[in-house]
Amino acid sequence: MPSLDTSASNLKTLSEKVPGDTPIQMLNLLRFNAHAEYPSGTDAHPCSGREAYARYLRAVSDSMAAVGAHIRLQSRVLHTLIAPQGEQWDQVLVFEFPSLSAFFSLLEDEHYRAAAVHRTAALMDSRLVCTSEAPLH
Repeated sequence: MPSLDTSASNLKTLSEKVPGDTPIQMLNLLRFNAHAEYPSGTDAHPCSGREAYARYLRAVSDSMAAVGAHIRLQSRVLHTLIAPQGEQWDQVLVFEFPSLSAFFSLLEDEHYRAAAVHRTAALMDSRLVCTSEAPLH
């Protein structure tokens, strides 16, 4: 079953587990649709899922900058070595936020929410994992 959006209960659990001032990184594993699947009535030209995701990134760049977030890593997946049979990803992204509170602010931003249509149209499946840097031992 595809996972495209977070749930209110997952966001609540995250806010209970992680202090609001904690710097975070959001690991995104993305599998794109061959053709973006926009809802009917959406004013978007047909394109690939990858291009729809690029539209999303362009549309959210100002909102991300406003909360102090940026892309830390953007990579095309070449091959998955360890994963359940059939699991595959097209792209890995890591977004860095100065705090969990900044992430929650982004989710409430009107322009960010409007741009989410491109993300949803782009993706066949995704994972979003909240992380925090840890020293290597």
